[in-house]
Amino acid sequence: MTIAELLLPELDQEMATTRRVLERVSDDKLGWKPHDRSWSMGDLASHIVNLMKWTDVTMNQTVFDMATVPPEQMNPAATSRAQLLEWFDANAAAARLALARTDADYFVSWTLKQGDHVIFTMPRYACVRSFFLNHIVHHRAQLSVYLRLNNIPVPSMYGPSADEGM
Repeated sequence: MTIAELLLPELDQEMATTRRVLERVSDDKLGWKPHDRSWSMGDLASHIVNLMKWTDVTMNQTVFDMATVPPEQMNPAATSRAQLLEWFDANAAAARLALARTDADYFVSWTLKQGDHVIFTMPRYACVRSFFLNHIVHHRAQLSVYLRLNNIPVPSMYGPSADEGM
């Protein structure tokens, strides 16, 4: 089996779960924050959706310099659940296409930097697993807490949730 053949089913599963969580984000709660230092629900949900764009960047470039992109373009904020889901569907499809590559492509080194400061360099495969998939799962878990704190039912993720039984 190739890396893509192993990775794509996991991507499909995680994206389906992520979409279920994003479907619960309420338009009237986009500005809600659990703490002054936290992102709003809309900003966090937008970050999850925007993270998916990194797959294309990772698989089609070898270096990305965040200093070359204005901050508002790094994480644009959706203004509605409908927009979040529209962006999500487009980004998930693009991510899936970007990952349908040869094994050799996954071993190419990729660097993330901010100007002259190198944040990390690692093989693309490691970037996809940690910087993309694990990062999305991490923020999806945060978003599920936001939902819980707003009495919005949390969907099942890796088994039943307290709100959704078998």
